[in-house]
Amino acid sequence: MVSVSTVSNDRSRQKWYRRRPFLVKAVFTDLQNGSYAAAVYSIVESAFMIILAIFDIYCLAEAQPGSVHYRYFGISFLFVYSGNQHVRNLLIFCSVVSFVLAVCLMATSVILMKALKKEFEGKFRPWLLSMLIFTIWRVVAIFYRSIVNDLYFGYHQAMLIIWILLIGFNVFMWLIVMSNYQELADITRLEDMAKLKMGTMSSLNQSHSLSRHSVDSVKQQSFSRHSDDSTKHASNNTRSTTPKSSASTNSA
Repeated sequence: MVSVSTVSNDRSRQKWYRRRPFLVKAVFTDLQNGSYAAAVYSIVESAFMIILAIFDIYCLAEAQPGSVHYRYFGISFLFVYSGNQHVRNLLIFCSVVSFVLAVCLMATSVILMKALKKEFEGKFRPWLLSMLIFTIWRVVAIFYRSIVNDLYFGYHQAMLIIWILLIGFNVFMWLIVMSNYQELADITRLEDMAKLKMGTMSSLNQSHSLSRHSVDSVKQQSFSRHSDDSTKHASNNTRSTTPKSSASTNSA
């Protein structure tokens, strides 16, 4: 029997991308509770992204070159980019795409929480795909914004630091849910194999019982035929001996 230490040593020797699952536990808890934490975290992050995208679009619209704004919320728009029109349009495009991806991530996070209650790993896939696309997009968007915007202002510095931290958390949460998905998928595969084996064994037992029944029926039929043949042979012998006895009686 393989010991736990041997399995852990073999796992540590493997490269991280070849391990299944990637993580044994979520550092502070097991994979199931860690997946719940990942779902809650992604809901909070997507809500933050929706608010931030709306705020960025509002600031870019108010700080458009040649426009007049009245600072309804007491905001100074000096930190907002107001240069090339194409660059501004790309910034607005980044905010719109981030808004859409955040809505998708929030929806898939709700689906993930429902799937975790039933341990149905098939419904983990939308969240895994949404979080992966969202994280990759945020890497591209924050890189572009950090180049275009002036990091002299505290707002852009804060956004850069916050999103670097959030992207790191996104990768970690994605690995937790992916590890839980792999573990549940392996369990489901083993259960399916066990059901298939049980079905195969039951069908073999049924076929074996049917074959024995057919052999017994053949034996009974052959025995009945043999008994019928012996009976017919005995009756023929009695018929052949009866005239001889009568003839001897007449001669006497």
